[in-house]
Amino acid sequence: MFGINVWGLALGQALLITGNILLISVTALVGQHLAPERGYATLPIALQYIGLMFVTLPAAHVMKWVGRKKGFLIGNVLGVVGACLAYMALSVDNFYIFCCGTFMLGMSIGVSQQYRYAAAEHAPSNKIPQAIGLIMGAGVIAAILGPNLAIWFENWIPDIQYQGAFLALIVVYLITMVLIQTLPLKKPTIEEQKGPTRSYRELLKQNDLVGAIVAGAIGYGVMVLIMTATPLAMMHAGHDFSHTASTIQWHVLGMFAPSFFTGKLISKFGCSKVIQTGCLMLVACIALTQFGATYWHFSIALAFLGIGWNFTFIGATSLLTGTYRPAEKAKVQGLNDLVVFSCSAVASLLAGYWQNLLGWELLNLMMVPLIFCAMITIAAIRKRAELYTEPS
Repeated sequence: MFGINVWGLALGQALLITGNILLISVTALVGQHLAPERGYATLPIALQYIGLMFVTLPAAHVMKWVGRKKGFLIGNVLGVVGACLAYMALSVDNFYIFCCGTFMLGMSIGVSQQYRYAAAEHAPSNKIPQAIGLIMGAGVIAAILGPNLAIWFENWIPDIQYQGAFLALIVVYLITMVLIQTLPLKKPTIEEQKGPTRSYRELLKQNDLVGAIVAGAIGYGVMVLIMTATPLAMMHAGHDFSHTASTIQWHVLGMFAPSFFTGKLISKFGCSKVIQTGCLMLVACIALTQFGATYWHFSIALAFLGIGWNFTFIGATSLLTGTYRPAEKAKVQGLNDLVVFSCSAVASLLAGYWQNLLGWELLNLMMVPLIFCAMITIAAIRKRAELYTEPS
């Protein structure tokens, strides 16, 4: 059904998400160790998302002119530099160098967000949701490998906890560079580079585009805030690092395992119903957080959080791909990712502060109005126009 490029991009995405999950497992804990105050523990994660946000528009436009392959290679170089800085920061016990490293890693992750768009471009038009799902489904490998890498390399370097994890991350980025170099990714066409484009104002008159951005931004923002606060909440509840890593593993499985059938669900039921279902999964996660702080409360809630993110994010991405012409893809993809990851950056910055100020239960409850906002927006848009594909 798919050629070497889609499968190769899926493998590359699996490697990069493995690195991302490793970061999720250790960054807040390293931040808490290095930070001058407890409230700054999640600042390195926030800077990771700020770096991601910073690079979204430039990455989309760079790829418009130099192509996907060169763009992805640049992203991996940024990842190697960021991981090296984080490694160095732990050697000299410097919080600010660590923050610089996570910022660079965020830029690399921002470039990697283009993998799903590249897969859509290399797939038949009637298989775009499935191609996006395959790319995201590759994260199942990351769900198994990422937290385990964090555990295996936690004390790999004597006397410096977690430093070995960043050495493993450097290797992951180098392997991905070799993989991308071997793929025969298409070069940008003249139409993509010089074709007619509409203004942002005209583009945003499309209901589908507005719905995709709102659903993607809220779904991702809610997921990042709760996920980022989880290691700190679990530490406060008395859980050890192996429990935290295992909970993150359940979360990542929830994020990516449904991807193998999310595309088919979108083709059958339409984007709006899948997005709405994802929002209900997010609400289920929040409901579970109100009933206890055992390992299983955290793990099941985080699994629901992952599934909710999967449905909202893939549904929103699939909806987005039908809103632009070839020459407009950099504008629309860059704008979407800028908004989505700006919300993620704000969420990650607030996570540590709100967790310390409000506590786990109230932090989660505060997300409910945002989720309902996304549901109402999608419902209103659905009444005005047919979304993406007609349910079969």
